[in-house]
Amino acid sequence: MTRVVVVGDLMTDAVARARFPLARASDTPAIVTMHGGGSGANIASWLAVEGSEVAFIGRRGADITGRNRDMELMGYGVDARLVMDPERPTGTCVVLVTHKGERTMLSDPGANAALSPEDLPRDLFSSGGHVHMSGYTLINDGSRDAGLAALDMARRAGMSISVDCASSAPLERTGAEPFLEWTDGAKLLFANADQAKVLTGRDDAAAAAKVLTAWFPQVVIKLNAEGSLWYSNNRPDPVRSPGEVVDRVVDGTGAGDAFTAGFLPVWLDGKPAAEALAAGNALAAKCISNLGARPRL
Repeated sequence: MTRVVVVGDLMTDAVARARFPLARASDTPAIVTMHGGGSGANIASWLAVEGSEVAFIGRRGADITGRNRDMELMGYGVDARLVMDPERPTGTCVVLVTHKGERTMLSDPGANAALSPEDLPRDLFSSGGHVHMSGYTLINDGSRDAGLAALDMARRAGMSISVDCASSAPLERTGAEPFLEWTDGAKLLFANADQAKVLTGRDDAAAAAKVLTAWFPQVVIKLNAEGSLWYSNNRPDPVRSPGEVVDRVVDGTGAGDAFTAGFLPVWLDGKPAAEALAAGNALAAKCISNLGARPRL
């Protein structure tokens, strides 16, 4: 089994689900719940509960929230390598969910923004392993040097590398060219259709994936209810996998992270792309049937 080292963000998600249309500048009844979050930490959690050997590198505050998030990761079976920040709080994301299920996120990275190259445990970077880099780590100015250092250490150790695109709005603010430059050498890119459009200008997901294979040997595009597709730079056509039928969507937060966690172990085992896509779709479907972005403990 290939050990996966996830470098990324650790957050607490405050999910506010509006029961009625938002009453702007007034009061809207809602159901508010708190959950562990952060794209990188979510991926590590799903990987661990599904049986992978996984370590997570990140940073937390010296607060009760950070301690809870640390213990939560260990409860999932993650080898949590969290550095405690003496000044910054644990990151927080306010997730506003409208009565129609549309999500808007307000993120305060907190301690995540101070992740530094010195925080990277050298013992985790060894031949035969795999590094997954959360795009948020590269997009955030404060943690970028740590992300770039981790990618460099992975390349020097002969590890395989995958990267995700974080979120379309911050990716667009950062710019396609810098992001593609920072992620040079990654074997696999994960993106959704919006993120792929930001990087390529192409509306069609398959066309965007084909363009992206100029930078990455393999590209996976997540297509929500339509499933997912995989494109390789040595194949003429993409491989597609339909989405799983879900009886009741409870919460879409973290579905893309769960997809990545479902895809990676199958892909790392050298199985066909169709199998990896199906495994990703299945875990994403499991995620959206739960409240919050993490597996149930």
